[in-house]
Amino acid sequence: MTSPDVPHTEALDPAVLHPRLPSPLEEVADERFARHGVRLLLKRDDLIHPDLVGNKWRKLAPNLRAAAGRPLVTFGGAHSNHLRATAAAGRLLGLGTIGVVRGDELAHRPLNPSLARCAADGMRLHFVDRSTYRRKSEPETLAAILRAADAAEAYVVPEGGSNSLAVHGCLALGEELRGRADVVAVACGTGGTLAGLAAGLAQDQRALGIPVLKGNFLAADTAELQQRTFGARRGTWSLDTRFHFGGYARVPDELEAFAADFESRHGLPVEHLYVAKLLYGLVVLTEEGAIPPGTVLAAVITGSPFPSAPPRVP
Repeated sequence: MTSPDVPHTEALDPAVLHPRLPSPLEEVADERFARHGVRLLLKRDDLIHPDLVGNKWRKLAPNLRAAAGRPLVTFGGAHSNHLRATAAAGRLLGLGTIGVVRGDELAHRPLNPSLARCAADGMRLHFVDRSTYRRKSEPETLAAILRAADAAEAYVVPEGGSNSLAVHGCLALGEELRGRADVVAVACGTGGTLAGLAAGLAQDQRALGIPVLKGNFLAADTAELQQRTFGARRGTWSLDTRFHFGGYARVPDELEAFAADFESRHGLPVEHLYVAKLLYGLVVLTEEGAIPPGTVLAAVITGSPFPSAPPRVP
């Protein structure tokens, strides 16, 4: 159902949802950085929109325009922030949404809170086995998935929302941070945010990605996204793959404790799957000396906890 405040048109502009852009940039005093001569800034993308939070807004907005009123079909795991954001966009803008979920064994189980939120927002869930899901980028497999999900005519948004349109959407993130920091760090799932961020920064800035999944595939994926979008690698960027804590949605006690401590220090609700791993990694890198004294370091807060409390407005 279309929101009563949002007119349904064939090419609905998501700007009618009034995103808070540019997102705020605030400095926090944290002795773990200060004692090494590093200033820590938080780029509060979690304040862009209460339902389309952070980089999900930046990646989804250009895809919503391209969809031109067609239903959206996209992909994710059982705890996917991207699935929730897509479902919320559908509810707010009156668009049908279909979520292709990894793991057909989940089809006969009660929905977890994340998938239940998707369903409550009107997303139709279609579960596929993990082997098929891994091959979803193959044209024949994708076509078969779309037919089975009754989504052959839908607009396809890839897993994590990362495509060339999304990379262009994240370009503005880097542009908003030009001249504001020496190093800009972001947690990474599929590489789209890092690809756009790095391209939008100035030449004397660098971007650092902290992957939240195990494996060394993300450098190639990010470079491929930049190649597809810009025709070449853009900006200065690198990855540190040490802080995934066992893989996506893995949040051991150590990370839980770190997130709670950061929240108590700074009053910032810390999202665990991405943001906690980013901030933990930055503390370690600073203590190791990998972030040199005198550095102005910006951390992109790409999400808020789920179930989310209202974010603190600076």
